Amino acid sequence: MVEAVYILCALTSVTCAVLLLRAWKRTQSRLLLWSGLCFAVLALNNILLFIDLVLLPTSVDLYLPRLITGLASAVILLYGLIWDAS
Repeated sequence: MVEAVYILCALTSVTCAVLLLRAWKRTQSRLLLWSGLCFAVLALNNILLFIDLVLLPTSVDLYLPRLITGLASAVILLYGLIWDAS
């Protein structure tokens, strides 16, 4: 059951990223771009979570790459909200 939740979270993030980036392409609103990029990196984070906790053995740890992608997604969105929002 846990595996299904991880996969659904990744699929939801990918869907949000695609929808936001499609809307950005249509309207050229920069906030949509930063939000779409944030969700794309969050999708990568969710995929890393699934790989780390389900596919890889316990001796391999992807904790640091997961933290880095989570931080990167937050930084991308903060940049868009603070400096680029109009």
